[in-house]
Amino acid sequence: MGADARRFHARGDMDTDRIAQLEKLGMTWSHYDIAWEEGLAAARGWAEENRHLLAPLDATHQGYKVGTWLKNARAAARRAVELERRQAEGLPVETWTGALSPERRERLEDIDPSWCPAWPVEWQRAFHLTRLHLQKAGGELPTEPGTVLHQSEDLGRWVRSVRHGWDKLTTVQQWMCEHVLGVEPVTEDEKPKPRTSQAEKWAMHLAAATQFFEREGHLRVPRKHIERIVGEDQQEREYKLGAWIGNQRSRAATLTPERVEQLSKIGMRWA
Repeated sequence: MGADARRFHARGDMDTDRIAQLEKLGMTWSHYDIAWEEGLAAARGWAEENRHLLAPLDATHQGYKVGTWLKNARAAARRAVELERRQAEGLPVETWTGALSPERRERLEDIDPSWCPAWPVEWQRAFHLTRLHLQKAGGELPTEPGTVLHQSEDLGRWVRSVRHGWDKLTTVQQWMCEHVLGVEPVTEDEKPKPRTSQAEKWAMHLAAATQFFEREGHLRVPRKHIERIVGEDQQEREYKLGAWIGNQRSRAATLTPERVEQLSKIGMRWA
């Protein structure tokens, strides 16, 4: 009956009273509308089971690929927002094709207001799951990777990434993490030490070699010798100077002329 009614409606062979009666019963006239309603029903069912609408791409509900459907819906919603922005700025908008209507966006927001965040949906999903975990765990925040897994999300790993990547978050994300979850950025002591560049390593080993030469008067360093030097930060460090000297000697052909000259000045024997 539904197919026949749609066919009559498309041909204009249905009176307005009959159209009104069918619409009151929930009749949809377009196949595109039917597909939308099917996707919305699957999204609603998935959200009821998972308590949010931030489904991963491979999510399904009763065989329906709800994750893919939501990805497309978010793309359409973001297109609508962009077109609305252009319109508000007086810029031309050639077509609204592919943009999600306000009515449809509202129906999705009724299921989950955060269904289409401004940032990656993966981040929002982890945030939401962490909030649910806090409600169940009495406020104990997971901070170490592998300690809490929820809906395949490693919440401790996410919290750590948020704390270490704090400066990369938007102001809104920072506020959400700090005031909703109690997450704060890492302290200076917790930040990983910057990796030493190859040029810095060369300079430090050259300083160790220079100290050895000034003390011993030559650069015939035993292979297993460890040289200890005090840096500008007053910290004493150990350098495997003997092994380093042997490596530079074997790499003489690939060293820059400047480095060859620096070592030659402090007694380096190349043969």
